[in-house]
Amino acid sequence: MPKKANKTKQTNQTNQTNDYVPCEIIESEEVSESVIPVETQIPTKKPAVLSTYYLEDPKIIEIGVDEVGRGPLFGRVYTAAVILPKDGTFDHSKMKDSKKFSSKKKISEAAQYIKDNAIAWNITYEDEKFIDEHNILLATQKSMHKSIEGIISKYELNDSEKIQLLIDGNYFKPYTYFNKTKKMIEQVDHVCIEGGDNKYTAIAAASILAKVERDSYIEELCNDHPELSEKYNINSNKGYGAKKHLDGIKEHGITIWHRRSFGICKNYI
Repeated sequence: MPKKANKTKQTNQTNQTNDYVPCEIIESEEVSESVIPVETQIPTKKPAVLSTYYLEDPKIIEIGVDEVGRGPLFGRVYTAAVILPKDGTFDHSKMKDSKKFSSKKKISEAAQYIKDNAIAWNITYEDEKFIDEHNILLATQKSMHKSIEGIISKYELNDSEKIQLLIDGNYFKPYTYFNKTKKMIEQVDHVCIEGGDNKYTAIAAASILAKVERDSYIEELCNDHPELSEKYNINSNKGYGAKKHLDGIKEHGITIWHRRSFGICKNYI
């Protein structure tokens, strides 16, 4: 069995629609005793069942990759990469799209479970300055590459194993690395999967780690700078373009953490 990589994180580098059945209205003051009201059960949408693997072959080392924070007007974009075991030791039922967790406690527990039980994981980011100097696409791709590199550089790949990247989304800049065994530069196979964090557990796990890390960064920033919560409600909206955030920008302007190349922020440089 391949040696597990060091589980070290790198954070310094870088509606459900309900169907209903209308009830028949009986227009009479007297209702027969034989007519007994029946409670109609409203069907609920079952949660999606995520696939545990893209390819079941244990010799294919799948790395799930996802990002959190592409859309906000504020702060860093985070990415994560994760390798989950294929030997039945990992509880895949704990995994789901990070956006579908109902509480901070539950998603934090899921993130800790991943860190304790994944073969390898890595979290990286690019900050608002890099995003403004280049663009959010390049920033996201660079951070994804760093997340992947942090795993591949430590994972001891044997001759019979092959890496497969599972990328959430519809675009990915191919990743190359130096294969120490073959002593040559290789391009890693990848597949882009739209909505992948709601389809494959490895991608869902990456989304969970990235979200928890970004939320922690926002929380720490707001604790150190209370005005971010008071003026922009950043502690609640996480930097996205919610009304209180937009109103705060209109009244107070932008901070050093805002993305100057994004939306309304461009008007307050």
